[in-house]
Amino acid sequence: MNALSFGSRLLHVAVFVAATLFAGAHSAQADHVQLPVPRVTIYPGQVIDGGMLVDRAFRLNGAKSVTMSKDDLIGKVARQTLLPGRPVNNDAVRAPHTITQGQAATVVFQSGALTITATAVALQNGGTGDVVSVRNVDSGRIIKGTVGADGAVHVGDE
Repeated sequence: MNALSFGSRLLHVAVFVAATLFAGAHSAQADHVQLPVPRVTIYPGQVIDGGMLVDRAFRLNGAKSVTMSKDDLIGKVARQTLLPGRPVNNDAVRAPHTITQGQAATVVFQSGALTITATAVALQNGGTGDVVSVRNVDSGRIIKGTVGADGAVHVGDE
């Protein structure tokens, strides 16, 4: 009877240990997520393409500041050096500049039905939605406006 109770207890302990190990492995697997990481070193100013990235499994520690999808990186420009195998922080990349410093730009002013356009020179780089300063080539005045997707600098009511 003693041997049977010992064997029974040993079986219960073995089942408990196996269940605990399986549950631990299962929950650890659930905490892993595939993140895009650089395959090669990407330097500041480089445009990221799909061949520069690879997916790698990471454990989530509640960090939400890393890029979760390759689509969020492809076509973006590195702000800082991105190292191979390391997750990419959201603020480490930016959209490409729509307008660059020194480039001629069209300034568009709209107010209701009135539309006025002028030629200006960009005084700084900017992406779509950024506020940039431009110098009107006719008057020399500096104007601030919002860069549109078309590369024009928009000012006024719009």
